[in-house]
Amino acid sequence: MKSNYSTDNIPEVALSWAYKGEPVVLATVIETWGSAPRRVGAQMAIGLNGKMQGSVSGGCIENAVVSEAQETIEAKSIRLLEYGVSNEDAFSVGLACGGKIRVMLEPVGHTISLETLQKLVDFRKNKVSVACVVNIITGETKLKTEGYSECFSGFEEENKIFVTVHNSPTRVVIVGAVHIAQNLVKLARIANFDPILVDPRSGFANSERFKSETIIEEWPDTALSQISIDRNTAIVLLAHDPKLDDPALEIALNSDAFYIGALGSKKTHAARIDRMNKLGFGMESTSRISGPIGLNIGASNPAEIAISILAEIISTLRQDKE
Repeated sequence: MKSNYSTDNIPEVALSWAYKGEPVVLATVIETWGSAPRRVGAQMAIGLNGKMQGSVSGGCIENAVVSEAQETIEAKSIRLLEYGVSNEDAFSVGLACGGKIRVMLEPVGHTISLETLQKLVDFRKNKVSVACVVNIITGETKLKTEGYSECFSGFEEENKIFVTVHNSPTRVVIVGAVHIAQNLVKLARIANFDPILVDPRSGFANSERFKSETIIEEWPDTALSQISIDRNTAIVLLAHDPKLDDPALEIALNSDAFYIGALGSKKTHAARIDRMNKLGFGMESTSRISGPIGLNIGASNPAEIAISILAEIISTLRQDKE
């Protein structure tokens, strides 16, 4: 397995088009070589007359894939496409970055039934990790909810079975509903993360400042004990107050969170490490804390700091998944 790339809302889009009676093809990246612009598992929904949403190559081969999808609609069977620098047609449509991409086309209502697609969308809505398992020879498609939660999208069984893994969105638990958090939740949503705000201060954590966001108005130790912190969770401490940050940090260091970051200067971070050491956390544990938080991009305002934090989270996530 090569990637756990999020498929955004493409299954939902494909289903909505299909329920309107429109022919739909689901395009999925199933293999890449070299510097291909999208990861395995990336998807695109394609309708008639060039209608599309999503991307399988960042714009390089979309026109060619859409054209092939029109024939797939007529044929009502699975198709496999391959584009790369050695393929003159693909090169002519813009895949000049030196990579290769293999794409699978599935006509909705045929190789993937409406019932299967509806179940997939329901699992995703309920944040249940699910795998869509496709036999690329026969086109047989089925869903599995067990055995793939720690896997990535890719081939199995001698490249005959392709599995698209739909994991629940990576959660970003933010302790401290400060100004930086207002920017961070917006960016996290854009990047398809699932932000959760934790702050006992109603003046900070309220629906007026964070519209339509998940807010837990509890002390961090209580709030984090209600959240199942796993390897798909990032914890961001922005309160800049030991009364809020330290209880959260204790829980975070005892968890499987893939990322832990805390706001503050180098001096503040040194004092934080000292407090954690006194609580019994050694260097191996405290080295997990990113502090000062975020990539060093010279950020100087809340929006830029939020960008640096999300960039560091993504970088850590990608390195952890390689």
